[in-house]
Amino acid sequence: MREKLLDICRRFDELTARMSAPEIYEIPGEYQRVAKEVGHLEPLVETWRSLEEVTAGIAEAREMLADAELAELARGELEALTKEEERLSEALKRLLLPKDPNDDKDVVLEIRAGTGGEEAALFAADLFRMYSRYAEKRGWKIETLSASYSDTSGFKEVIASIHGDRVYSGLKFEVGVHRVQRVPTTESQGRIHTSACTVAVLPEAEEVELDIPESDLRIDRFRASGPGGQSVNTTDSAIRVTHKPTGLVVSCQDEKSQHKNKAKALRVLRARLMDMREAEAHAERADARRAMVGSGDRSERIRTYNFPQNRVSDHRIGLTLYRLDEIIEGHLNPIIEPVRAHFQAELVKQQSRA
Repeated sequence: MREKLLDICRRFDELTARMSAPEIYEIPGEYQRVAKEVGHLEPLVETWRSLEEVTAGIAEAREMLADAELAELARGELEALTKEEERLSEALKRLLLPKDPNDDKDVVLEIRAGTGGEEAALFAADLFRMYSRYAEKRGWKIETLSASYSDTSGFKEVIASIHGDRVYSGLKFEVGVHRVQRVPTTESQGRIHTSACTVAVLPEAEEVELDIPESDLRIDRFRASGPGGQSVNTTDSAIRVTHKPTGLVVSCQDEKSQHKNKAKALRVLRARLMDMREAEAHAERADARRAMVGSGDRSERIRTYNFPQNRVSDHRIGLTLYRLDEIIEGHLNPIIEPVRAHFQAELVKQQSRA
């Protein structure tokens, strides 16, 4: 392991030096490629070098214990350095975990109203706004690909693409059923209702990764419709794409152009097919996909948003925060980061047992 880490450090130093060389700009895109690799290696290299310094410090402190005049000082230093060594060792284990190949990818975000009728559709709109604001805070770009509206301006279903730096890494633990508890605006007696929505996060597949033959597709065109049955436009620009081998169906009607709607629908289809392919190759991905789509039932929940108590609870890690008003406005880090840390710790445990 030490040799592997030393090789990584040498590679990091070579790349850092290359970034300062004028000839790097002679190759289009080379500086960006090298800078990206340096950015990925830097946390690992810095953690390893800090650990090496701390280990050397521990050795020196132990030698100082033999000196009666320095022993008390050495014991205090040794205690602090030992704690730091443990912290850095755990951080290094996390950084050495195998990388998820999808972490750097853009995503297709799918939110569907489940149990709860119109209230579930309104909650789907709340979740979409929450993720949209979180994306803005992260500097990501979000684009609606398809939306099916309810009678109260909520969403029966909304599908969007999110582009930016490590989007899948940031959102992959959001998959599952999200439950809401609140008093609907139509409730005259102030009773709390429970509704649910499902959230799926699919890494977006590039055309070069997944080529879909035209012969595998059936393209249907129909007239788009908006909220409450209102017409979006008067042309048959909406597109329904059916993937004949799998039966997957994707519809898109947000654009007035058939060509644009077809392109959006194919992006969603490509992401779903890629996810299906990976699920077949890896059993754990199949479980994750089943968790993503769920049935929308109240009992299948990863998180509950309780508006009367201003409370949000993530049931996977037993975390409860009384900051729902902030979280629903897109301040998601206080709940996303603990979930990510939990699953990383679980991976470290599995790797240690292997």
